[in-house]
This record gives sequence, C-alpha cells and structure tokens, in this order.
Amino acid sequence: MNRTTSLPGGVARRRALTALLASAVCVSVSSAVFAHGTNHTDHTAAKHSFDPSQLAETAYGRQGDPAKVTRTVTIAMNDTMRFTPSVLTVKRGETLRLSIVNKGQVLHELVLGTADELKKHAELMKRFPDMEHDEPQMAHVQAGKRGEIVWQFTQAGEFQFACLLPGHFEAGMVGTVIVK
Repeated sequence: MNRTTSLPGGVARRRALTALLASAVCVSVSSAVFAHGTNHTDHTAAKHSFDPSQLAETAYGRQGDPAKVTRTVTIAMNDTMRFTPSVLTVKRGETLRLSIVNKGQVLHELVLGTADELKKHAELMKRFPDMEHDEPQMAHVQAGKRGEIVWQFTQAGEFQFACLLPGHFEAGMVGTVIVK
C-alpha cells in the first residue's frame, strides 16, 4: 500500500486534486508561453487585419483602424540598442502608423506597453528567449527590413515602447510615448 492510499480518504483526495490542479496550471501556462511559436519573424500590421469587433482596449490604447491614421511616424532601431526618435508626443485619440525600420544587423522589435508590462514581458523573454509573439502592439523586424504598427492612443499618460529581446531592453532599448 502506498502512502497516499494509506491516508484518510479526504486527505488523499485533496492531495490528488492539488496535484491535478498544479499540473493543469503548468500545462496552461506553458501552452500560453509556447503558443507563440519558436522563431522570431517579421510581423507587420498586414498580419493584423482590422476587425472592430475584435478590438481589445489596453491602458495605452488599442489597435488602430488603418483608414483613420492621422499621421505616420518612422522609428529607426539599431544595434547601439536605441530608437530614433526615442520620444513620441501624441494627442489622445490619435491613430498613428508607426513605420519601424531596423537599421541594424540583428533582429529587433518594438513593443508598446506600460512600463510595468514591458518589464514583466522582458523577464519572460529572458526565460523563454525563442518565444514568438504576434499582437497588434508588437512588430518584430529583421535586419534591414521594415515593420508597422497602427495604434490608436485612447488614454492620456506616459507609456513606453521597447525591444524586449534578451539583453536589448536591459541595454536601454526603450522609448517613451507621451499622450496628451
């Protein structure tokens, strides 16, 4: 007889249920992490067709309607781990097309978010460096290529954009979006 079956019925059932729940959580978390894939590839706004019924509001805005873009801003990324420009000023409600150019020799990305979200995501990227993600607020751009994000900044405040590839964020590859 093993230890579990020699325990009173309620204790054994609770332990079995706890083990089952723990394994379900592990599977759920690892599925979410690895559901993105294992390779970083170019992701542009073209991959994110605009569907108003699928818009998800965030603290810093939502995917923008390409037909309502008020201006295009080009942001360059390079291997000195910097964005140019590194500060954007936007009017609340404005929809921008961010044209992202990788002038470096290695893959870079631009991810919009709050400072806390980007820090957490950067930590996750350290643990899972091959994680691929494909969201409307992100663009992965291979060396010498262009990417694009169309975003509507619906909330006033100060937000960030960053390259979250391991080592890039830590090297200071971060910019600021000021929404007035």
